[in-house]
Amino acid sequence: MTDVSPNSKIEHLTPDNITVTAPPQPPFSSSTSASASTSTSIAEDHLTTPIPTPSPSHRRGSSIGSSNSPSRNRSNSNSANALTPTPSHHQPAHSITRQRRSSSLIQHLEPDTLDTKIDQALNPNVNANWVHQKGAWVIHVVIIILVKMIFNFISVLNNDWKWTLTNLTYNIGSYIMFHQVKGTPFEFNSGAYDNLTMWEQIDNGDQYTPSKKFLMLVPIGLFLISTHYSSYNLNLFILNGLSCLCVVVPKLAFAHRLRVTLF
Repeated sequence: MTDVSPNSKIEHLTPDNITVTAPPQPPFSSSTSASASTSTSIAEDHLTTPIPTPSPSHRRGSSIGSSNSPSRNRSNSNSANALTPTPSHHQPAHSITRQRRSSSLIQHLEPDTLDTKIDQALNPNVNANWVHQKGAWVIHVVIIILVKMIFNFISVLNNDWKWTLTNLTYNIGSYIMFHQVKGTPFEFNSGAYDNLTMWEQIDNGDQYTPSKKFLMLVPIGLFLISTHYSSYNLNLFILNGLSCLCVVVPKLAFAHRLRVTLF
């Protein structure tokens, strides 16, 4: 026996052919039907369509291919250049010395760093310690006498010029030796004295020590002697005075580690 709802309409009651007519459904809008069909299809696709899983060989091959591709290498290099900071080549602050600008005539060296002081203390500074040896003071007097004797053999010079040239010769040699040449003639302290003159190396830079006082008084005394034996000639007095100043001024405390560059 076939169940038929009350709303159904039976057209034929023959046992072999029974036709059932469904009741009328309320009308649906096209947007509702479209969204329903879309959601149904998406849901069915999500449930029925399997997610492909890449095999290990495929995954390995794709990574190798991508890493070896020129475009990927180019992009990686560009990104590395863009993101990687440029390494700094500046030295630490404690080891930086003040550099002279191209337009600057005067520069002042910074104090020695701790590492430089350690290198200076490794071995005695034989380049400057000789001023404390016996006979170091006497040798200056001997040199002055020898230079004066050499000029005495030049008969065309009068006594005024002989003393003046003796003064100039000693002052020029003294300036080159104590204030012009930097560093040491031999390596024993890992270059710790490369930027210092001999005057700055004496007594580790201490000012007005007995040796430095003597070396400062020698050109002053020679200036007075030259002025006296040149009969106080004004021109020779100016020449001797300028040469004396050029040697004495660099020995003063304010000129310590001071550099004056004219050329």
